Amino acid sequence: MYRLLFKSFFRTKIFLVSLVLLMTVGVISILIGKQYLVKQEKTIAAAQVFQEESIKKNIEYHSDDLGLLLYYLRFTLAKKPENISAISIGQSDVNPLLQAVTIRGLEAQKYDTDFENPSLLMSGNLDLGFVIIYLFPLVLIAMTFNLYSEEKELGTWRILAVQTSGKASFLLKKMAVRILFVFGVLIVLMFLASVILQISMNANFWAIFLQSILYLMFWSALCLWMVSLLKSSSFNALALISIWVVLTILIPALVNNYVINTYQVPEALDAMVEQRDGYHEKWDMEKDVTMNGFIGAYPQYINYEVPQDKFSWIWYYGMQHMGDLAAKETSEEMTEKIMLRNTVSENVALFIPTMHAQLSLNNLAGTDMKSHLSFLDALTEFHENLRLGFYDKIFNEKSESSVDWTKHDIKFYQAEHTFSWLELLLPTLFITLIIGAIGSFNLRKL
Repeated sequence: MYRLLFKSFFRTKIFLVSLVLLMTVGVISILIGKQYLVKQEKTIAAAQVFQEESIKKNIEYHSDDLGLLLYYLRFTLAKKPENISAISIGQSDVNPLLQAVTIRGLEAQKYDTDFENPSLLMSGNLDLGFVIIYLFPLVLIAMTFNLYSEEKELGTWRILAVQTSGKASFLLKKMAVRILFVFGVLIVLMFLASVILQISMNANFWAIFLQSILYLMFWSALCLWMVSLLKSSSFNALALISIWVVLTILIPALVNNYVINTYQVPEALDAMVEQRDGYHEKWDMEKDVTMNGFIGAYPQYINYEVPQDKFSWIWYYGMQHMGDLAAKETSEEMTEKIMLRNTVSENVALFIPTMHAQLSLNNLAGTDMKSHLSFLDALTEFHENLRLGFYDKIFNEKSESSVDWTKHDIKFYQAEHTFSWLELLLPTLFITLIIGAIGSFNLRKL
């Protein structure tokens, strides 16, 4: 039976169109992911060269004053690009993978981003995750919406009903042929991606693979349920396309609008203003006001003298740090609200397989908001170590020769991706089993 069903399916136009469409768009998405990785590698290489050249040039002009030299120098922390991120680029096209900062106030530099064409950011990236979440369900719908209704409308169902012992079993086998075809294309694309993008087959890769399989199982169950209602082809097509629009576009947009309006982030602007005020207002205050706050944060510098009648670098960098301290509480509130947005989205996504799949792929690929916030935490620590490493030399009026500049090349942050297999697979599996069971029960009407 299966052999005949496969032969019959392979002779249809929908098979050829689906195969060409999925493979073409899938390969293109993998190549776009490859271009994304190449771009990140070039950016990091350029940042490395720029940092080395910047240090050399500024030493030529400011070698006699280390404090002034370090006023200009930027030091780069990069999030080590992982090849698996090319499968689901997520938010990494708007959140920078590297940050070059001076030892001055961090809050004013933390949210600097790359220069990008806004129209490109608006259209987004056609990565493999996009193809899996948006295109594969449409192909499944196109191949399965009329499994029963077409036979009924063409008048061949009665003949088939006489020739087959189990009518429901026949429909299930006919659907299984199409589902296996889609799964086969997905498997080919995933392993093509692993080869072309040179992705190591670690737990994250297999988690993405299983999540993708489970996501397509959900849509297969949904198509089975629609077929089991025994409605007309036009009804099935309209209903399934409407469900696709609701699950992939409408509900995510509504959730996004809800979290943005519920957890508004005015702190983003407030933090910048507070940081600048916290620094600039110190110019008009007694130096003791600045130094008391700075020494409170770093008591190891209590023995350094601060002349009242002239400029000193300990006072200047103390002002810079006081600006960060002024904005610290607001910055933490902003981070907390961003995390709340993410948490609410994840909780809602437990009941919406499309959202759950998208957020899961981004999380597993390390391109979600949590990953970016972890990078910003690492940037804060990097900036702290950078400042403390230079403060002693600046405050003791050392020359630039006291610094081993070879140690100040670009530094890398290695992200850690942790996930729960239960939280990853159970929500979609549970919904899929329920819908599949309802569809199978309905087929008993035949």
